Amino acid sequence: MKTVFFTFFTILAFQFIVAQEDMSIVWEAKLGHKIDYYGTDLSDNPDSYSFAADDKEVTFFKNSDGSTIWTKAYKDMAPKLRKVDELLAFWESNTVFLFDRKMGKDQIACIDMETGDLLWNTDKYQEVTEDVVVYIPEEDGFAISLRKELVFVKARTGEEVWNTSKFVGAVGKYSYNSGDRTMVMVNFMPSGLAAFFTGFKNQIARINMSNGEILWESTYIGRAERKVITKEFIYDLDVQDDKVFLKMNGLQVYDYNTGATLYSAAFDFTPGGLVKAPQGTKRFGVYRAVADPIIDGDDLYVLDMTDKKNQFVKKYDVHTGKLLWTSGEIKDARAIPGMKVVGDKVALQIGGRVETQYYRKYKSGDSWVEEWGVTFPEVKPFGVQAFNANDGTLAWESEKFKKGITNAVSFDQYHIVCSGKSLYSIDINTGEEKYEVPVSKGGVGQANLILTYKDDIVVVIGEKGVSTFNAANGELLASGSYKTSSLFDRHEDLVIMQTEKSDYAAFDIDTGNYKEFKAKTGAGTSLTRDGEHLFVYEKKVVTKLNTR
Repeated sequence: MKTVFFTFFTILAFQFIVAQEDMSIVWEAKLGHKIDYYGTDLSDNPDSYSFAADDKEVTFFKNSDGSTIWTKAYKDMAPKLRKVDELLAFWESNTVFLFDRKMGKDQIACIDMETGDLLWNTDKYQEVTEDVVVYIPEEDGFAISLRKELVFVKARTGEEVWNTSKFVGAVGKYSYNSGDRTMVMVNFMPSGLAAFFTGFKNQIARINMSNGEILWESTYIGRAERKVITKEFIYDLDVQDDKVFLKMNGLQVYDYNTGATLYSAAFDFTPGGLVKAPQGTKRFGVYRAVADPIIDGDDLYVLDMTDKKNQFVKKYDVHTGKLLWTSGEIKDARAIPGMKVVGDKVALQIGGRVETQYYRKYKSGDSWVEEWGVTFPEVKPFGVQAFNANDGTLAWESEKFKKGITNAVSFDQYHIVCSGKSLYSIDINTGEEKYEVPVSKGGVGQANLILTYKDDIVVVIGEKGVSTFNAANGELLASGSYKTSSLFDRHEDLVIMQTEKSDYAAFDIDTGNYKEFKAKTGAGTSLTRDGEHLFVYEKKVVTKLNTR
C-alpha cells in the first residue's frame, strides 16, 4: 500500500484579518476511481483539460466545466503495460507518458490526451524519469537523456530522429533559433541522479536539431540545477547580438557562432553542509543561499563565494568582463542570500533564510510514505554590510543584526532590514537607523520574512499572521490572523495559504479579506497561472474554485 503526503513545512504564515468567506465552487466532479495521480493544465484556457488517475485507470476532464472527456483503463490503452508507476503530462504536445517500471524492462507508452489513444510505446529507453524528458515544441519532439546518450524522438510517432553521445546529462534551459533549427542548451545533473549519467561534465552546447550534430560545446562554471519539487531552473540562458549569456553564480558569456568563452565572471558554489537533509531523503536541494548577480547599467556585481575563506563582492564591466574592483573579504559568511544596489552602495544580507526542497521515502507501519517538503531554515552567522559602489571599500557594517535576521528589502528610497523582532529603516549611505518598529506592533508574533508590495508597503510574514507597514515611516497599515498556515503560492495581489490539514485561504492583499476552502487532509492542489482558480484533488472528487 502506498500513502502519499504533500507537505509544505514552510515557516511562513500569511494571515489577514477582516472578512472571511468560502471560496465559491465553479464545479465539482466525482470520478469513478480514486485519485492517486493528477495533472492540471495551469493555463486554464477555455479548451484546456486535466487528468486524475489511480493505478488502473485515468480520466481526462474539461477545465471549463469538469465534464469527462474520456476514462480508460491502462490495459485497454496500452496492452503491454501491466501497471502504471507514473504519469507525465506534456500539455503543449497534448500527450501523456505512462511508465511501467520493471528493472531493466521499463515500458513507456505515449497517449494522446484528447482521445486516450495509444500513439506509440517502447521498451528501448530505460530508467527514464520526469527529470530527463524535455518536450521541444519548436521541433514537436522529445529530448530524452539516457545514461550515455541523448536521443530525440518525434512526439506523435516515437520515431527516433537522431542520437548523440557527445551531450551527457539532462537538457536544461535552451534557446532555439528557428532560422537554422539550431539550439543552445545547458546540461544539468538532476538531484538524486548523480550515479545515473556516465561521463557527466558541465556542458553548454549548440546543436543542429535536424541531425543531432554538435556544432560546438564549451564548459560552464558552477552547478546548473532545477528545484526538486517546483522544477524551476535556478539559472538563466539568453542569446543576444551573437552572444550567449549564462547567468548562474555570476555571468558567463560565450560567442554564439564558435562557443568560445568571451569572459567569465562566475564561481563554483556548492551549498553542502548548510542545512541537514531529513532522514530518508532521496532528493535534496538548498537554494537562495547566494544572491543572484546584479546588472546595473554598465556594471555587473557578483558575489564570489568560492570557499568559506574567500568571499568577496566583485564589480565587472558587463560589456567586456573586465574586473573593476574586489571588495575586502566577507569573513565567516556561510550564506549571503541578499545583495542589492541602492544608490551608490552595494548592500549585503549575511545569513538568514534559505530555501530547501526535498523528496524522501520511508516506511510507516505497513505503508510506504512518500513525502515532498519545502522548508525555509535559518543559516548563521548574521549581518548587514554595505560597500561603496565606486571602489568596493566598506561603507558601513551594522551590529544590530548579529543575533538574527530574516531578510532585507529595498524600494527606490528605502532599505528595510528585519531582525525578526523589529523592522529597521536604514540610511543606505551611513548605516544609521531612520526608524525602528517592533514587529509585535502588528500582533503577529516574531517575523519570519518580509516582502515588498506596491511601491512603499512592507509585508511582515509573522509566526501568527501577517501585518503591513508603510516603508516611509514604519506606520502600521493592517494586521490579520488566520489559522497557522504556510505559503502555498502568490500571484501579484493574491496569496494562497495552506494549513497542515489542507485548508486553503486566498488573500486579497489590498483589502486583507480572504476566502477559504477546507479540503481533506492530504489533498492535492494546483493554482492556475492567472491566479483565478484553484483545483483541489481529494479521494474521488475534483473541485474547481474561484480564488477571488
